[in-house]
Amino acid sequence: METVDSRLSLSATLEAFNALLQRKAGEGARGSVWFKESSARNLRNRDFLAPRAALRVMFADGQIPNDMVESMVSLKCPRVPPIQSCQMAPAGLTVKLARPAVFEQILKAIPVYTTPLQAAHEHSILLNCVPLHGCKDLDSFSLSDLRTILVTDHLAGMLQAQGINVRLTPTLADEEIHRFLRQLRVEWPSVQETSPNFEHLHAMKEALHQCPYAESTQMHQDGVLCKLQLKKFLEQKPLQKGLEDYDPKLDSFLVTEEKLCQVAELQRVAVRCLAAAPGRRFSVVHVVNSKEAFQQQKVDLLWRLVSPQAFTHLQKHLVCGPVKTIPSASPLNAVQYFQLRHSQMYEASVLKYGDLSQDDTWTETISVLTSASIRFEILGTTHRNQVLLDVKETSVSTKGTKSGAFVMYNCARLATLFETYKKAAEQGLYPAFPPPSELNYSSLREEGEWLLLFNGVLPFHEVLSQAAQLSVTSGGLRITANTEAICKFLVQLSVDFSSYYNRVHILGESRPHLFSQMFARLQLMRAVREVFHSALATLRLPPLSQI
Repeated sequence: METVDSRLSLSATLEAFNALLQRKAGEGARGSVWFKESSARNLRNRDFLAPRAALRVMFADGQIPNDMVESMVSLKCPRVPPIQSCQMAPAGLTVKLARPAVFEQILKAIPVYTTPLQAAHEHSILLNCVPLHGCKDLDSFSLSDLRTILVTDHLAGMLQAQGINVRLTPTLADEEIHRFLRQLRVEWPSVQETSPNFEHLHAMKEALHQCPYAESTQMHQDGVLCKLQLKKFLEQKPLQKGLEDYDPKLDSFLVTEEKLCQVAELQRVAVRCLAAAPGRRFSVVHVVNSKEAFQQQKVDLLWRLVSPQAFTHLQKHLVCGPVKTIPSASPLNAVQYFQLRHSQMYEASVLKYGDLSQDDTWTETISVLTSASIRFEILGTTHRNQVLLDVKETSVSTKGTKSGAFVMYNCARLATLFETYKKAAEQGLYPAFPPPSELNYSSLREEGEWLLLFNGVLPFHEVLSQAAQLSVTSGGLRITANTEAICKFLVQLSVDFSSYYNRVHILGESRPHLFSQMFARLQLMRAVREVFHSALATLRLPPLSQI
């Protein structure tokens, strides 16, 4: 089996291609020129392209050195696939890979390419889902709150898949909220102690007493402890690390018992996280909706003032845009939205399959489909942007090509394919599956087969890695994450797989001369199936065996 170090990599390939081109161009050559093709049309002729316009900048009149093509074809670098050809074309310099060799190298080592890499990360991240602090009951759950929760949960799934230690806060005591979150496949930590924050809360009240920016207030509001002069604090410490980019409108903050309890909860989890993994780099990411982002900056500064320990300056804010519905005349809260999508999914399934009310398996299937539909609707948009939900009855389908249900449908088709093969093999129609090393990968010549490998299986690790990247060490208060990447990747993979599956008969007739190609295709489908399963796991969605 391939080792992780020898795993083929698109980023390593582009880096090697660019380095070679820059060496040939000499002094002054800078930047990335090559890019990977992804469209089915272009992949018929090439896999990588250095556009002619970019070459004109690097070489006089775009005339590349005579030995450039030969150097590309003979290029041997770690993690770079074998190259079949390189040539100048009207579009620019093109490279086509030795596809049978690439198929063989990847499909003989499927787990290396489809199992998330559990690297030894020296990093712990505390994800603070801000809306859950103030959530009193389910009726107060807005759609924007739901989005923030799902972004936090998915981000945790992606980070954990990369081997990063993740802690979630706040803990929740309300069982009704837990039940609702479990319907969405969100497993959130619950309260395990009666008064987990008492010690930290007491220390923080003492710190407020001594804080030079805290003033007693004559206001008789319930639970108000003091008034913090945040503007004065920021003006006097403008260059202190971690205090850049706060909203200039920040002025004063009425500190309540409730807000101090939130900070005490953060402190408790942070202290435990640091104690469990001493010496690790530690960061706090507040995941917050845009409506609460300003208020969360105040809570952030409150924590800094009452607990000036080293880790409090490692705070970042990931802000999620609002969620709106159309028609806007019928606003929904999170629970109503879930109930609406569940009923629509049930009705769509009944319309297709008949009465399902007595089938426990279908009850679970519809529950998963509902969760998938909601997650893809909400997570499929960049977290910074607004999400617009179409809540009309016609907006949900079990096979809409951009929906979570469509992804789950194609995942189930793969399960059915392998179950069909298994039963046929048990009946003696097909022989047992040969070892991957004995398969004939040169029989994989269909356009759709290369599309699935080159756009789906090969780049999966890098898609997951890039989606989970958090620039916690960068300057500035706000950070972003590619939390939409996995949803978009799975939708495109489903489109490519569906097109291939509808066109190609994978399980052929029971004739020995057809078995070679059938097994090679099944091995490719195994890889696609494992990519589906690994990607869905970061969304907390179980693969379905039927729809």
